[in-house]
Amino acid sequence: MRKGLFWLNDKQWAQIEPHLPMNQTGPARDDDRRIISGIIHMLQCGARWRDCPPDYGPYTTIYNRFNRSAKRGHWQAIFEALARCGKDGVTLSIDSTSIKRIARRAAEKGGSMNKRSATRAVGGPRKSMR
Repeated sequence: MRKGLFWLNDKQWAQIEPHLPMNQTGPARDDDRRIISGIIHMLQCGARWRDCPPDYGPYTTIYNRFNRSAKRGHWQAIFEALARCGKDGVTLSIDSTSIKRIARRAAEKGGSMNKRSATRAVGGPRKSMR
């Protein structure tokens, strides 16, 4: 295991294991603990799925498992179980507020996102027709 990667500890795994879907059809499942650790790592670091460290397995497996579980609504129960782990819990901030904040920075500083043209500001004639 490389340093800096996220791995679920035994207590965390015991909390979320009952929330995992069982009896799924399709090919044999890979190591759930490794896959979910990879998903949480990728969500925390915010990198592209393609940049997933190979220690977690193929990035396509990590992404597909996340995508299927999200469509079925499994992540809500898993994240709530991880939050209940006490001091061993995982600090999860998984939303797009940091991305949205960058796009709105000018408006938050008091500036307007829409700037008036210089000719319109001084009262000059318009350069286009209606």
